[in-house]
Amino acid sequence: MSTEPAHAGEGAVRAELDRAAEQVAQQVIAWRRHLHRHPELSNREEGTAALVVDHLRSLGLDEVRTGIAGHGVVGVLRGGRPGPRTVALRADTDALPVKDLCGADFASETVDADYPGGPFPVSHACGHDCHTAMLMGAASVLAGARERLPGTVLFVFQPAEEGPPVTEDGGARAMVDAGAFADPVPTMVFGMHVTPYPRGYVGYDVGNQYAASTLVRIVVTGEQVHGSTPWQGVDPMPAAGAILTGIGQIYRQVSAYAPVTVTIGHVEDVGRFNIIGQTVTLWGTIRCAEESDMAEVRRRLTTLAEHSAAAYHATATVDCLQAVPPVHNSAEWVAAGLPTLRRVVGPERVVETGATLGYDDVSELVKRFGGLYVMLGVQDATLDAAGRPVPAPGGRGIVTNHHPRFYADDDTLVTGVRLHAHVAYDHLTGDLTAG
Repeated sequence: MSTEPAHAGEGAVRAELDRAAEQVAQQVIAWRRHLHRHPELSNREEGTAALVVDHLRSLGLDEVRTGIAGHGVVGVLRGGRPGPRTVALRADTDALPVKDLCGADFASETVDADYPGGPFPVSHACGHDCHTAMLMGAASVLAGARERLPGTVLFVFQPAEEGPPVTEDGGARAMVDAGAFADPVPTMVFGMHVTPYPRGYVGYDVGNQYAASTLVRIVVTGEQVHGSTPWQGVDPMPAAGAILTGIGQIYRQVSAYAPVTVTIGHVEDVGRFNIIGQTVTLWGTIRCAEESDMAEVRRRLTTLAEHSAAAYHATATVDCLQAVPPVHNSAEWVAAGLPTLRRVVGPERVVETGATLGYDDVSELVKRFGGLYVMLGVQDATLDAAGRPVPAPGGRGIVTNHHPRFYADDDTLVTGVRLHAHVAYDHLTGDLTAG
């Protein structure tokens, strides 16, 4: 154990963290490309977890906990100095059922034939490969500075952020329930999400950075009959169509000052071209910028579904599943974090972005333990006079997360490594804390 005062030489330590991040940068890119080529869907992240575990064990961490809530991994690094704080750095590891059209030579060709509802093409169209690789790099950097750290770092690799199959548990809440954060309990959680902003920019918002979210299942039930005699049964399809049409008006039934959206992304029919099926199932999501609006939107969606179905002599049931609270960045945590963010990327590259109706279940962790969640720009973009991202001349354009052509700039990943490392160090030293 070092006897040097806890706050001595902090500038030197931060410079050491930056040098170590540059040294691991190419390895981070290699990890990211491997993960991108070999994506795995929610609750199926076996290969990803194995790669993470092998790396964390190679660093000689105090503990590497595996198999948490499926394929979750937590590495525990106890610093060489005494300290009261524990920072949890979190990355999500799962991929999406989206075809990979990013155009890179490491694009995914994976198809999961066994996943419920599949087969699905699989890709990291949300950028979780970047998150995982950046945190692996940060683990290398912070493990190398172990003797200078006054406290404990948890490296949290979380599966199923995109949501597990509805018959399974998974995600951040499942990791909490499994005791992943019980010993030691974090005093701060930090994470980031790659986004279509200019490369190396950090975006944040005070308040609800990401929306509250609920998975919705609407089952419309009629009476199966041959397609040639529809009057002898009850066709659920027109009722489903009426529900889809009516959903487009729900936003007008709640306050316009807090955005909401209801989206149906998947329709299941059990009919055939000459059979009117018994049921039609609609799968979708409700997003609310303010969590307090969620109950009202659910109520209006249920009324719409039930009454629309009744108009066609069918019935409808609405189930709200996998509710996730909003990612809330308190003013206190933002104020505490801004000096660190600005030091890492430069004051001109830290921008207030406004809220989004995206969701991220890191909210389960930030809500319980406090902390900060930000966005890291990774695309060929620039900001217009209003601060909105627009394509940079001669670049690859702006492609949103979950789009088949989503891409991330490899050279920006080292910025994410540095953000993790500096936030962790600053929190442990007491320079970044809201309490």
